[in-house]
Amino acid sequence: MDVSGGSGQPRSGNDEPAEPRAHPTAPAADPTGPAERRPGETSGQPPATPDEPGRAAPTGKPDPDTDGESDTDARPKPPSDSRRAPDPSAPTEPSGTTEPSAPHGPAEPREPAAGPRHAAHHAGTDAPRHRTEAHTEGTGGPGRPPQRRPEPGGGLLMGRPFGVPVYVAPSWFLVAVLITWVFGGQLDRVLPELGAARYLVSLFFAIAFYASVLVHELAHTVAALRFKLPVRRIQLQFFGGVSEIEKEAETPGREFVLAFVGPLLSLVLSGVFYAALLPVEPDSVPGVLLAGLMVSNLIVAAFNLLPGLPLDGGRMLRAVVWKLTGKPMSGTIAAAWVGRALAIAVLIGLPLLTQSLGSDAADDVGMDTVMDALLAAILAAIIWTGAGNSLRMARLREHLPELRARALTRRAVPVQADTPLSEALRRANASGARALVVVDADGTPASLVREAAIVGVPEHRRPWVPVSTLAQDLTDGMRVSAELSGEELLDALRANPATEYLVVEETGEIYGVLSAADVERAFVKAMARPS
Repeated sequence: MDVSGGSGQPRSGNDEPAEPRAHPTAPAADPTGPAERRPGETSGQPPATPDEPGRAAPTGKPDPDTDGESDTDARPKPPSDSRRAPDPSAPTEPSGTTEPSAPHGPAEPREPAAGPRHAAHHAGTDAPRHRTEAHTEGTGGPGRPPQRRPEPGGGLLMGRPFGVPVYVAPSWFLVAVLITWVFGGQLDRVLPELGAARYLVSLFFAIAFYASVLVHELAHTVAALRFKLPVRRIQLQFFGGVSEIEKEAETPGREFVLAFVGPLLSLVLSGVFYAALLPVEPDSVPGVLLAGLMVSNLIVAAFNLLPGLPLDGGRMLRAVVWKLTGKPMSGTIAAAWVGRALAIAVLIGLPLLTQSLGSDAADDVGMDTVMDALLAAILAAIIWTGAGNSLRMARLREHLPELRARALTRRAVPVQADTPLSEALRRANASGARALVVVDADGTPASLVREAAIVGVPEHRRPWVPVSTLAQDLTDGMRVSAELSGEELLDALRANPATEYLVVEETGEIYGVLSAADVERAFVKAMARPS
């Protein structure tokens, strides 16, 4: 019986952000750092420049890029929505405004990561999926608050061993039917006396086989938990299983162990089934089942040990090259290209191998050959795609350190709660700031004025609207250190979804305000650059 592997497909977003539009009502600033006053500028009306997408047009004058049109999508949102933020590790289209940026943030990189869900392993008909993707948190579109990431799902929840949810995807039922049909045909030749009952035996075999796939995945999961790596879920699907491990191993040694334990458990299971087969009559139902499970697990182990991504053997090769060169990216490149070579070998070699091992009878050539070629094409496509995804996610990890809170933070102006919005915006424009922080009488920050709320207030009403009515109360999770960068920064934003965050120095002093949309734009630009 042929046993094959599957691979994960981390999502990747757009390579280029949409060109932002300047908005006539926003405080002006450069999104990558504090805006500086230039000689000849008048206070309150910093000029808009085409090479600075975060700088707004002068107040009261139409933006030449938009022909005076305003962003109709940017309207005040309910406070409950304003607390939602996207996953900063994956891009979506940026907002159409360049004033305090629209309250949407990066979404997960589309298909085929994880910002950083790093390793996911396939087993069974198993190909380990090395998946570096971010948490999926959708967005509501330009100018709308993003939606919170849903709880892990993907099928029927079967349990939570070691606290990790295990799901059976709908595609598993399709492959269970396929295994039942194929194995039932084999049983008809070996045990014809079973009759129609052979399909019940075959169904039991399909369930037992996927139980061994689950053991393979649990081996990856236990190793990951041992190394303090969070595991999001285990999913049994069409071509095996996947353990979604949300961070990458810190050392090549741990990476090797994490990849090797899956095939090792499959080899152990194969040995267990072989030992159980010895005292059993080979031509009996238990004998046929044990022999099938022994061979299946042996094939799973052998297939996963092939040295190319996204297979476990590819991750082991990556760990070896990483150890020799000291560069994880070099290991990824080597293992990914070996994986692509394996994909070509499977596409060409698998049909030739199965044909050479089969009967020479003329009636064996036909449907079986077509099925072998189809299986080879599916496996080759999975391996090729997985290898490419591994390269793409490695590039993401390589560029993650470029996301630094200090560089992305906007200059902020402190204002009292009863300050009219028009006066607050005048002060922001005069100082080249792009964010407003509401402080109490002692100067302690109490809330952040939401950008979406500013956009939604007509200009003629701004002198009568106090900033406190547009502000979101600060929580502990909305305070981030100016020293955060890369994955630590993304983790902090994911843990406390919001559209804006107060960035503070280690001394507690206000450094500025960080917008999730600015993180998105920086993420997209980083991903667009070659490694």
